[in-house]
Amino acid sequence: MSEAARDDSVAAAEPARSVDELLEAIRTGPQGPQVGAFFDFAGTVVDGFRRPGPLQKLTGRRRPHDAAHTLRDSIRTGTTDGEYGQFLQAAQHTLAGCTEDDLTAAGRSLFRTELYEQVFPEAWLLVQAHREAGHTVVLISSLTRFQVRPVADELGIEHLLCTELAVEGGALTGYLDGKPLWRTGKAEAARAFAEARGIQLGNSWAYADSLADLPLLELAGRPVAVAPDSRLALVAAERRWAAPAFQPRRPPTLLDAVRTAAGFAAMLGGALLGVLARSYTGERRKMADGLLAFATRGVLTTTGVRLRVTGAEHARAPRPAVFLFNHQSQYDVFIVPRVLNGGVTGVGKQELTKNPIFGPLMRFVGVTFIDRTSTDSAKASLAPVVRTLGDGLSIAIAPEGTRSYTPRLAPFKKGAFHIAIQAGVPVIPIVIRNAGEVCRRNAAVARPGVVDVAILPPIDVSGWDPAALDEKVEQVRRQYLHTLLHWPGQRT
Repeated sequence: MSEAARDDSVAAAEPARSVDELLEAIRTGPQGPQVGAFFDFAGTVVDGFRRPGPLQKLTGRRRPHDAAHTLRDSIRTGTTDGEYGQFLQAAQHTLAGCTEDDLTAAGRSLFRTELYEQVFPEAWLLVQAHREAGHTVVLISSLTRFQVRPVADELGIEHLLCTELAVEGGALTGYLDGKPLWRTGKAEAARAFAEARGIQLGNSWAYADSLADLPLLELAGRPVAVAPDSRLALVAAERRWAAPAFQPRRPPTLLDAVRTAAGFAAMLGGALLGVLARSYTGERRKMADGLLAFATRGVLTTTGVRLRVTGAEHARAPRPAVFLFNHQSQYDVFIVPRVLNGGVTGVGKQELTKNPIFGPLMRFVGVTFIDRTSTDSAKASLAPVVRTLGDGLSIAIAPEGTRSYTPRLAPFKKGAFHIAIQAGVPVIPIVIRNAGEVCRRNAAVARPGVVDVAILPPIDVSGWDPAALDEKVEQVRRQYLHTLLHWPGQRT
């Protein structure tokens, strides 16, 4: 019997059956760095690369078997002993002679182009909850650090345990450096880490999806079988372990592609119809509001995207205001104007003026374009935004500056807050959840789904000192993170 099984208080607890219940158990359980949270990688934090869908078969190409594709193709769920052995042989052979710098760059490129799409949002929530509880969070994998480190960095996980490849003179030798972290090797590495850090395994958490990781799960007092394979599911049921289901990362289908194309057409048709419907007023602002209303309704309805809004009353007053939104999805440009329902414009990057479709549409609704390559130019271009607010029109801005790869919040820039202070208007946070599941950062195809939006109470910035904004801005950012982890209306 494992150390974890001997912990009577843990064994007697009712197992969590959902992510929400797990989050509640993390918040109400033991706190502090002496509690560990060990997350397996493939199948637990990321979904891995499964068989391509029909859309990928039509558009994909055969790739050469080189170092970058060895890193990619080995990230998959349900790996057997034989498959893992093949990976080790391929990694040692293909990666031998490659420099650490080149493989680090290849791993980061793999994350930015493909792997970020496979990160489970449920895993992100759990990792952040453990961090909020002060736990020592560890990402542990049988793969290499070149594949795993970019994900650990994105999730804010400091500690990484993985299969190490020997390096000499900055290049890989083709041999392992120590034991591979597979089956008992993974559990042994976790135990050694816990002993070195003074972590109480009986109070700690372990997350994995495969029976191959049973030794790791048995090590912790709070094992969690994440979307377990059939064999691990039997063990989890017998031992009454938590076994929440994570939403699988399905590839876009041909129907999704058709629906997305129809949504694009609906956006253009809606924009024209909205202008015509308000043209009788002869007022450009009312025509711009009509454009936004009809275009956003058309694209969201056609692509099957529904909005579930909390705090809608804060969108209506006070006006004008600077509305801030966290930015993960290409659909944010439709979601934000839809929930604000008129009387708002935005700020966009200068490059969008060259887009033959979106450029004219954005100019018509009064978007201010900023040259982000020059700090001085960007600051100068904000003056018209202040005048826009003075004329009674609200502004929507993404303070992160660009779309994120996962629900992670990037640092907030201060430009939007300077604008609000100069214009004498409040800041109103808009927190968006699930938009990345509808249409991710670089996705060309959208999926149907529900996007949650929480509009928080206005923040009075009139008394803020522009020379000492850093802490105030970080306080606002923490409101976003708290809302994402403690969503309004959910049990906390």
